[in-house]
Amino acid sequence: MAQTVMYWEVHYNEYTEVGSMKELRYDAVVIGGGAAGMAAALELETAGFSCAIIEREDHLGGILMQCIHNGFGLHEFSEELTGPEFAERLIDRVTQSKIAVHLNTTVTNFSAETQSADSTASRFQLLCVSPAGVMRIQANALLLAMGCRERNRGNIRIPGSRPAGVFTAGLAQRLVNIEGYIPGKEVVVIGSGDIGLIMARRLSWIGCKVKAVVEIMPYPAGITRNIVQCLHDFDIPLYLSSQTTAIYGNDRVEGIEVTPLENGILVPDKSFRINCDTVLLSVGLVPENELSMAAGVSLNPITNGPLVDSCLMTNIEGVFACGNALHVHDLVDWVCEESRRAGRYAVQWLKGSRSTLQISTKAGTNVRYVNPSQIDPKCENIVYLRSMIVKSDTVLELSLNDSVIRRKKLKHVQPSEMISLKITPDDFKGIDIKDVTSDSVLEFNIR
Repeated sequence: MAQTVMYWEVHYNEYTEVGSMKELRYDAVVIGGGAAGMAAALELETAGFSCAIIEREDHLGGILMQCIHNGFGLHEFSEELTGPEFAERLIDRVTQSKIAVHLNTTVTNFSAETQSADSTASRFQLLCVSPAGVMRIQANALLLAMGCRERNRGNIRIPGSRPAGVFTAGLAQRLVNIEGYIPGKEVVVIGSGDIGLIMARRLSWIGCKVKAVVEIMPYPAGITRNIVQCLHDFDIPLYLSSQTTAIYGNDRVEGIEVTPLENGILVPDKSFRINCDTVLLSVGLVPENELSMAAGVSLNPITNGPLVDSCLMTNIEGVFACGNALHVHDLVDWVCEESRRAGRYAVQWLKGSRSTLQISTKAGTNVRYVNPSQIDPKCENIVYLRSMIVKSDTVLELSLNDSVIRRKKLKHVQPSEMISLKITPDDFKGIDIKDVTSDSVLEFNIR
């Protein structure tokens, strides 16, 4: 794999010393060096703007570096790759560019500076900590690409003591694939998210006994491909509509209690125990949003990521969001697609271009969320949404101010698989664009 640029290598930026603090200046800064951050930064650099990636780990690539299974890149590169292979394609492009890469560097906060109309000062000030010390970075645009994190036991409140042997699925993946440790011998996975499913297969390959996957919902949380390849192919039982109601053990996990649900109600009389020494939690992902919240970025209460307009810009002008920091994607290919657009929108903003008409999107019947939260009816928009139901032969219906403007047949929908939809000015044919105002609402329904 190509060697990544170390944190002290900085290209074509203005550099000054302020006392003992280093101060750097770029046109744009991307926070996060995973697939999203690299894809966005490459768009900015290609357009001729100085750009930096700030990454808290000691390497680029993000979570992809521990995802050694294949299945990545079918859309982005038209071939099947492992996670590190996918990341390497982007890392090679970054290291061959003029993008400044600051590894082992953490952004502790950022703030927007008040500017006058004729000011040439940078709009944003970032305070960063690295092995080289504390530094301040100035930029005119920011892109939030920090990725997401796993929910843990505290988030789902499973009763019981606190024995060793309880891991998130992502941590177990790192232990096995990067550190070379086996977390346990007899494993139960709580939740059927994709990382948990993939780890059920991975642990089976190295000789562990995966005794069950327990899912509280009546349908799997992972994509169909992983259900088949990771569970069915290894005869691993999947208990749907089942809640983990206790974890047993003092020093080490000894087992769990599983209680079925009927019509959403626990049935204690049907509870049963599964003996195990290890529990993996695969109970959902949440966008990394602490830095965003501290800076005053408005968040979507459904996705827990920033609210963005048609240009993927947050409520703070000049701050954009993309990838899993915006909303959790099912495929890294879609992360790259969205992040490239975020980079292009940031380029347009730096050049002084801005959309003049934004109409709100709304999640309607059987739709959990729609992203972005606004679109521009005069331009091409890519919208992502997730279904709340599992159903075949459905219709996605778009309504503008309660009038249906488009219907699209969908072969199958389920909550684990994101729906991507292109919306163009053609969808608004027959509607006088003058009648479309900022108060208009485009609603998405699955019938």
